[in-house]
Amino acid sequence: MRHRFRTTQWLPYPVDFVFAFFADPSNLPKLLPPWQEARIDEIELHPASYKYGQTTNGYIAAGRGTRLTLSFRPSRLSPVRVSWVALIEDFHSNERFCDRQIEGPFRYWRQCHRVQEWQQEATGEDGTLLIDTIEYELPFGRIGNLANRVAVRAMLRNLFKHRHQRTEELLREISERAVSLV
Repeated sequence: MRHRFRTTQWLPYPVDFVFAFFADPSNLPKLLPPWQEARIDEIELHPASYKYGQTTNGYIAAGRGTRLTLSFRPSRLSPVRVSWVALIEDFHSNERFCDRQIEGPFRYWRQCHRVQEWQQEATGEDGTLLIDTIEYELPFGRIGNLANRVAVRAMLRNLFKHRHQRTEELLREISERAVSLV
């Protein structure tokens, strides 16, 4: 059975700044909890299938056709690392990109990151709304569905709570560095 998880985060930065941050694969490990010891093991960029552009860290953004292998510890005490191979199959600069798990712990995983200009109602401050939508399916049929109800959904909520905090911290650091260079 396919499940869906959606989360949003408002950020006080322009769309192109936020998009560039997320399109830069080197930022992905920084968004995961430190105990996971996440790292990029391999990346295959496909220059013909994406637009070149400087990202927040000065790297070229991954785009459609990019294949990324990430490894991480699935739990705090795990002595083994899990590999996750993802393919970016949809990429529209300053709008959205979607990646699909090719190999990894899920039976199916597709995540779309979308950005759009958004003004805070309460303050009138302009910024960017980041929307992450994940469609996923766990292995093991009914046992996987039970695991989703018991643990996986809560793990995703906790993961994105951490990710949102780290996103705010990292974007603030990058923004402050840029201002200090001026």
